[in-house]
Amino acid sequence: MICILSGGTGTPKLLGGFDPGDICVIVNTAEDVSVSGIYVSPDVDTVVYTLAGLVDDTKWYGQKNDTYHCYDMMCALGHTEVLRIGDKDRGLKLFRTVYLNQGMPLSAVTTVILEQLAVKTPVFPMTDDEVTTLISTDEGELLFHQFWIEKRAAVTVTRVTYRGIEQARAVPGALKCMQDSDFVLVGPSNPITSIGPIIAMKEYRRVLREKVVVGISPTIGIGPVSGPTGVLMQGMGYRTDCVGVATLYQDFLDTFIIHSSDAHFSKEIESLGITVHTHDILLDSPQKKESLATYVKEVGAYSP
Repeated sequence: MICILSGGTGTPKLLGGFDPGDICVIVNTAEDVSVSGIYVSPDVDTVVYTLAGLVDDTKWYGQKNDTYHCYDMMCALGHTEVLRIGDKDRGLKLFRTVYLNQGMPLSAVTTVILEQLAVKTPVFPMTDDEVTTLISTDEGELLFHQFWIEKRAAVTVTRVTYRGIEQARAVPGALKCMQDSDFVLVGPSNPITSIGPIIAMKEYRRVLREKVVVGISPTIGIGPVSGPTGVLMQGMGYRTDCVGVATLYQDFLDTFIIHSSDAHFSKEIESLGITVHTHDILLDSPQKKESLATYVKEVGAYSP
């Protein structure tokens, strides 16, 4: 069993390359937000939709072939939302909200959703407690969706914090998944806002230091494959290439898979005590996803 740490874009693209029974997934929840009274867990939903074959893979958010009648009517009436949520997607989020309001933990509701969608892979939110990513910028403190959707990351980042992280407890099933895994894979998600909150939790961090951990770089060259990774890393004082990502993970990372074109960075990463492998990590076809997943299993089996 491989335990995969995931955000909502880069890593879900890879999940289809694995056998569903060979993995479990721990997902970031620090970008969860309330939209018009509905509890939105965007990264969890993208992972679940991906595994269920429902994800809109043109934007890696929401369900494919969705309609937007509810959203359009609210806009027509003068109500705006930070996220454009489709009708089917809104139905799932409303289902979650109903059960959360009845006192069911997020992890338990997620399990029910997985069962109803016939997803066999265990998926765990990183915590049932409230954690919120706050991004300090030259325009004030922003939630992630304000930063990425409203501002389009066109601000100067000075700090990123995870409110509530010190009190947050790991979901027991997620922690057991990590402990029992053959190795942990840190997926190619944003290292600051997607992976960052997970590895900032003391319970997970302690286990990561004990396990074999393989990572896949979310960057190629001097920038991210997608998303605001570069802006956030630069704002936090890290290089925006694979060396910068390796530096973020060096406390627990054993092996790092970087793009073949980044082989010239290998010596710098190895100087951090991390073994480096090169491969095509650009996940733009089903064949590449399967190839990388196979390579990950081979690397994990032989990692120290």
